[in-house]
Amino acid sequence: MTQVVRTDAMAHGGDAIGRLEGKAIFIGGALPGETVEITDLDDRGSWGRASLAGVVEASPSRVDPPCPVFGECGGCQWQHADYDAQLAYKADVVRGQLRHLGRIDDPPVAETVATGPAFGYRNRMSFYVEKGRSGLRRAKSHVVVPTEQCLLPIPGLAELYGRLGDLTGVRQIVIRCGERTGEMLVVIDGNIPAHADGWGCSVIHRSGARSRTIFGLPHLHEIVAGVRFRISGSAFFQVNTPGADELVALVSEAIQPGPDDLLLDAYAGGGLFSVTVGRSAGRVIAVENAADAVSDLRHNLAAQKVSQATVFEGPIEDLYAAAGEAWTLAICDPPRSGLGKSGVAGIVRPRPRAIAYVSCDPASFARDVALFAESGYRLMRATPVDLFPQTYHIETVGLLVNQDQA
Repeated sequence: MTQVVRTDAMAHGGDAIGRLEGKAIFIGGALPGETVEITDLDDRGSWGRASLAGVVEASPSRVDPPCPVFGECGGCQWQHADYDAQLAYKADVVRGQLRHLGRIDDPPVAETVATGPAFGYRNRMSFYVEKGRSGLRRAKSHVVVPTEQCLLPIPGLAELYGRLGDLTGVRQIVIRCGERTGEMLVVIDGNIPAHADGWGCSVIHRSGARSRTIFGLPHLHEIVAGVRFRISGSAFFQVNTPGADELVALVSEAIQPGPDDLLLDAYAGGGLFSVTVGRSAGRVIAVENAADAVSDLRHNLAAQKVSQATVFEGPIEDLYAAAGEAWTLAICDPPRSGLGKSGVAGIVRPRPRAIAYVSCDPASFARDVALFAESGYRLMRATPVDLFPQTYHIETVGLLVNQDQA
């Protein structure tokens, strides 16, 4: 049996929200402002989830998705929405999460910043392999949807993907490219194909936490904000290079470090902010736990002659006692789970005057903003940055200031 619902908003997670007898219903594949038919209603009490059976009245923002496996493959969620609408949805989602979880009546959310092309933007892609064919997993499933051509990688990476050939014996494959250096690298989990030496790039074999270089170098390089970074094969780095430029610019503008400042860079990774924004500070403490990222971080700081930086290997909660110094500014770029109570407490302990928070999840960002507020820090602005077009994923740069020093 189908029912007709009118949608009015986009939820965090990429589903449109409709109302049925006053209850919020989450509908994948629908867009705000549509009248749709739904089926398979899963009633969860105060809310529900349903499948889209048909569109009765389409939104003006609805477009034909260009990818032939869109809707089957779980890589993209919003190819059926025009790009301007996607940008608006992301700002609305951040605003909604800050109201609901951050307890801010009128959140100071800017318009979403578009960083480049809406397709062909990713410098890193991870594919699963089944019976020698690579692809992405169906949403909420382990089923691999074979993908002959993906529209998300940058051109050089798309070309590499097209020449991988038969991947029988491979379980998972990660392909990476320095957009501004042209350097390419493949990380393989499983058997190394006999023809891998013809891919024209570095090849690394990964087994659990261990990596072994098969051909070429165990890393590549990328240039962000005019700085050359070394990135190890399995290390995290922003997948959107122009987007990384934008993050650096927004963070620098937010906290504006000077020669008298001691800057904390929490979850520093390979040094994206330590090496760029940190150059304007008197000193930098860069905190990172992952071994491969620490190696890149030390290398990049040394290569760029950021001599005023100290690297701390360990959790942010232990830093203040170990360092014994009071940072005046902080940058934090935590994983999707956010900082939580202990992370927020660790960052605010010496009472820095301002904090730039780089978030990849609006919900954890909003929860942490509420924790910062309990510690006397006010969110002055939040700027969504679209590092992941065609998906519901949102990067946000927030500025929090110490109300005691405001």
